[in-house]
Amino acid sequence: MQSLPDFDLVLFGGTGDLAMRKLLPALYRRVAANQVSKGSRIIGAARSGLTRDEYLSQVEESCRKHIGKDFDREQWEQFARSVEYVKIDAQAERDFMALKKLLAGREECVRVFFLSTAPDLFAGICEGLAKADVVTPASRVVLEKPLGQDLQSSVQINERVGAMFSEPQIFRIDHYLGKEAVQNLLALRFGNMLFEPLWRRGRVQHVQITVAEDLGVERRAQFYDQTGALRDMVQNHLLQLLCIIAMEPPATGDPDAMRDEKLKVLRALRPLRGHDVQTKTVRGQYKAGAANGAPVVGYLDEKDVPRDSTTETFVALKVEIDSWRWAGVPFYLRTGKRLQERQSEIVITFEDVPHSIYERPDDAHAWNRLVIQLQPVESITLSVLAKSPGHGMRLKPVELSLDFRETFKDRPLDAYERLLTDVIKGTLTLFMRRDELDAAWAWIDPIREAWQHYEERPKAYTAGTWGPAAASALVSRDGFSWRNEL
Repeated sequence: MQSLPDFDLVLFGGTGDLAMRKLLPALYRRVAANQVSKGSRIIGAARSGLTRDEYLSQVEESCRKHIGKDFDREQWEQFARSVEYVKIDAQAERDFMALKKLLAGREECVRVFFLSTAPDLFAGICEGLAKADVVTPASRVVLEKPLGQDLQSSVQINERVGAMFSEPQIFRIDHYLGKEAVQNLLALRFGNMLFEPLWRRGRVQHVQITVAEDLGVERRAQFYDQTGALRDMVQNHLLQLLCIIAMEPPATGDPDAMRDEKLKVLRALRPLRGHDVQTKTVRGQYKAGAANGAPVVGYLDEKDVPRDSTTETFVALKVEIDSWRWAGVPFYLRTGKRLQERQSEIVITFEDVPHSIYERPDDAHAWNRLVIQLQPVESITLSVLAKSPGHGMRLKPVELSLDFRETFKDRPLDAYERLLTDVIKGTLTLFMRRDELDAAWAWIDPIREAWQHYEERPKAYTAGTWGPAAASALVSRDGFSWRNEL
């Protein structure tokens, strides 16, 4: 595996949940894989007045928990040698001087500033970095989602960040694009001729994208209640997955060629406004139920959630793309918390044969499909009909499956491992460009405005189910069903 150039990665929000649960374990694994040079450093930055040893103690505890049986003491010692800590209050300009001192003399290294903080701190942190004179031509800044609350706030953040960093230095991260199955979706589409003639209207009947979580809001209640499922998940994760499915083949593998094609999809999305929002979207909010066999409270009884909150924890939408390739093909998107199980998948259902000469199983319509599963197990499955053994031509569903764990014995990179290494290498392909983000917000904002105009409360659904009944009706009106309901 190719070694990374020497780098200093400054992790703002270095004591937060994302850093401890995902980012630091991902960096540990890259050190364990000997991809990180001995001259590289990982610098945690947060408001807490911790010593380096106190910070390392927290990091070790988290790595042991999230890496599990693969945690190795010798590899930990190697990783720990690269870790530093600096106290920075993002709103205290003088604190950035401590970071400047720590980075002094390493101007030739790649500098990555990863902002794992609230979005309203992004611009202030970047301005603090610029005033401290630590932004070099080899610097990159990583912005975690959601980037703003709407188009206007997103534009403001991007303009202020863009005053300190050029567009090629800004990496707007969406960890779903780093998943192995998403990478294989790109390989499936653009590396094989087999599917190209089928990837279009007249061949694809409909597409489903599901990102389901069995967890509730956990410790993110205050953030989540101000955001909701539409902005937290649809605006970035689900729309990005839709873009990869629907985009035209890029002319080259150049990052901007890929992002140009995604932008065309976003601009071709049929707007959802006014009455269309009432008929083509569903909002839900979970009430008390059960998760993993244990009782759980409803959203309104979660800590730090206002008792009269109308924030949605579930969204389902019918989306249409006004393009030659996809005109008339419905895309159904859904995401939610406290659903029946943790599951993220893309289901592409192909048209049935125009005239069947054989007896077909009752559920034959459910098998002519391609399923790309992103979690909990990453796999690609093509379901087709084949002859059942014995006399006669009775058809039976069979599955042609690619399980990455079975086919490829090497452990696949975690999404954040892949994306962090891409940032360090300066590879922008899997990151959102500013015009992509603007187009996504421009499509999302009218939906929220219509919800506010009609003043409808989210539809209640029991925790541990697949969401409101209205989500099933959204699909069944067109004669289809969600895959888990077949």
